[in-house]
Amino acid sequence: MDLHDFLDHVRRGAVIEGGSEQHAFMHHAAQDALRIAAELNTRYRSPEETRVLLSQLTGRTVDDSVTVFPPFYCEFGKSLTFGKDVFINMGCRFQDTGGITIGDGTLIGHGSTLVTLNHAVDPARRADIVPAPIVIGRQVWLGAAVTVVPGVTIGHGAIVGAGAVVTKDVPANTIVAGVPARPIRATGFDVQGP
Repeated sequence: MDLHDFLDHVRRGAVIEGGSEQHAFMHHAAQDALRIAAELNTRYRSPEETRVLLSQLTGRTVDDSVTVFPPFYCEFGKSLTFGKDVFINMGCRFQDTGGITIGDGTLIGHGSTLVTLNHAVDPARRADIVPAPIVIGRQVWLGAAVTVVPGVTIGHGAIVGAGAVVTKDVPANTIVAGVPARPIRATGFDVQGP
């Protein structure tokens, strides 16, 4: 199994069975991500050095406009895509194996957690993992300590209040807050996008 085969498996939303070849690949790949995250988090890094490490983590060039304030934690990396002008504050945790896409101009508050994997409900199959991507549109703002669960899409221009747990898709240009996050009102601005 190689990275391409694994990513194809995950993008189909196929179950990663406990003890399978895919499961072993995921755990092996996590070691590389954890090593890079440790390099990023163990001493001061300039913005340029941070982007170099993020590029190693994701396997693609991270735009010069991206800013990440360490510490930053990620357990896979190769399913993480940053748009331009993205800002990620301190202490964020991304479980990106299922895929995380962050649109241009998005701000993510400190201590936020993005999770793309669920375990099987059946206790006999609890080691099985079900991937589901998170897609964050352009010019989104996640407040501090937001949690986004697997399979959620957050539309362009949306705002998620601090401490919210986002369990359902958020429409574009909408403010949501609470646990679980619920719509509060429209932002009053219309962010469009592809």
